[in-house]
Amino acid sequence: MFGNTVTQPHSVSCTPSRAARELDLKRSEFDLAVHLGRIRTMPDEGGGGRRVARAEIDRLRSEPGFPEALRESVLAVGTSEGAAIMDVPAARFTRLARLGLVVPVRFYLNRYRAVVWLYLADELRQFAADKTNSSLLTGRTPEVLRSQLVAGVDLRARNWRGRHLGFLFRQADGPWQRAGVLAGLLDPLQVAEIVKDPYERSHLNRFRPGPPAHGTPGTPGAHLIEKIMTADAPDEIHWLRSDLERTLDEARADQPAPRPSPKPFRSTPVPSKPDASSPLPEPALTHSAPQPDMADESGRPTRGLLSRLRRRSA
Repeated sequence: MFGNTVTQPHSVSCTPSRAARELDLKRSEFDLAVHLGRIRTMPDEGGGGRRVARAEIDRLRSEPGFPEALRESVLAVGTSEGAAIMDVPAARFTRLARLGLVVPVRFYLNRYRAVVWLYLADELRQFAADKTNSSLLTGRTPEVLRSQLVAGVDLRARNWRGRHLGFLFRQADGPWQRAGVLAGLLDPLQVAEIVKDPYERSHLNRFRPGPPAHGTPGTPGAHLIEKIMTADAPDEIHWLRSDLERTLDEARADQPAPRPSPKPFRSTPVPSKPDASSPLPEPALTHSAPQPDMADESGRPTRGLLSRLRRRSA
């Protein structure tokens, strides 16, 4: 269930890297096992990311066939290996994937910026072993499926998003986190139509998941990853929007988005009119600058004036 994880002291849990070593898994295998729910994690009480309980490691180590069975359950293969497992040509395998009959579990971009889809080998074996799928593995593809392929149907990205959404929901610890997961699969303009309050939108963006594959921001590779992450079919967009609206109502009821504290209001004092009975204030004393060519107290011209008179009479 969502949000039922509990924090544990570090003495009874360990980091993902340590857990991968103790479970004899490569880090990529460990991450995929967590993604699939094969390994349960919990939040770090110190805010340092996810951790694995010692009890969970002991449970996995005690299972039959450890570690080979665990490693085999998370084996992911590409198109060529997947086709060999199902004993079909690669072109037929690709058609089955485009039709959504086999679902990718992850992807990456190769050096040519082409999307490489990976599938669980265990799921492919189960698909091939199911007798109801025999007609899809041999012979002519049914007409209804051929028409979809001709129309350009390719459900690989959509099916991956659905699977990725389940993984992110398992990691979410509350309604705001779940709302952020849903918002992460929608175009930002779609989110802005639903979340009109800028403070709520800013809070929601804190919980939007990052891309599962890395690309330098602004590059064609990053744009391609963003496209894979974003819902594009009308019905997919509709139910994501509906789920986001419902989850936001739960988040608001649980804890409203933080807002800045209002600044205290300070009124400007209005000067009061003087009372007629109050004495008027005395005028301030002013000092005027001495004027040139003024007489002194005895009525005699100042020295500067006498000097000019003498010069004129000379």
